[in-house]
Amino acid sequence: MHSYDLAAYAERIGYSGRLEPTLETLRGLAKHHVAAIPFENVSVLLGQPVELTPEALEKKLVHDRRGGYCFEQNGLMLGILGQIGFEVRPLAGRVRIEMPRDFTPARTHLFLVVTLDQEEWIFDGGVGGMSLTSPIRYRLGDEQETLHESRRIVHEEGRNFHQAWMGDRWQDVYEFTGEKMPLIDREVGNWWTSTHPASKFATNLFAARSEEHGIRLNLLNDRLTRRRGADVLEQQTLTTPEEVGAVLRTRFGIDVPDDPRLFRRG
Repeated sequence: MHSYDLAAYAERIGYSGRLEPTLETLRGLAKHHVAAIPFENVSVLLGQPVELTPEALEKKLVHDRRGGYCFEQNGLMLGILGQIGFEVRPLAGRVRIEMPRDFTPARTHLFLVVTLDQEEWIFDGGVGGMSLTSPIRYRLGDEQETLHESRRIVHEEGRNFHQAWMGDRWQDVYEFTGEKMPLIDREVGNWWTSTHPASKFATNLFAARSEEHGIRLNLLNDRLTRRRGADVLEQQTLTTPEEVGAVLRTRFGIDVPDDPRLFRRG
């Protein structure tokens, strides 16, 4: 079994608390992880393989100070949390942000459920600009406050929907049934996500991380947005590969060269 360098991970995310299987630790890791390790798909657009081995995940996200998408973010945390001593299991979902319910997206989302004192908590550092900055109870119906948007889980149409409050409405983030996502399913989903021409990650540039005071920073192709909930605080359209590279380096901490493959319009 791989042994993670927990001290290096804590330094990477700027976390100075105790690393023990408590709710306080879980909350601290959720807050710091999403702020420090950006959600991003740069490797996909540059034609680089996305590897899910523990060694590869730790090297890329911790030691090389890069980011990644759900299979990388939550794959890393599955190992980190387990090594700390948490009881954690991987679950599968379908991302539904801005998608009608009569459309069925691929089941290519990985998130985590942690059991503490016989209560289950959802931990998810890998759903882009909706990544959880606080763990939420795996409990139906309750509106739950986080450091950013309020969340809830509802059971409708035979499925569970994780939702976020966006100022005037509840928005679906993803749906799930509670089915586990073993490594082989994560490998298949990762292969589709990183290589299939219909995958949004093969055709669009994504980057996201959280900031203090409920603020999120998001990059979609050439559009940089800083928002609090549904309120847009800053928006900028990037016009050159050099501007994209500069934003990735200075605003998201992703050290990549200027590359025309990362410049996407729209």
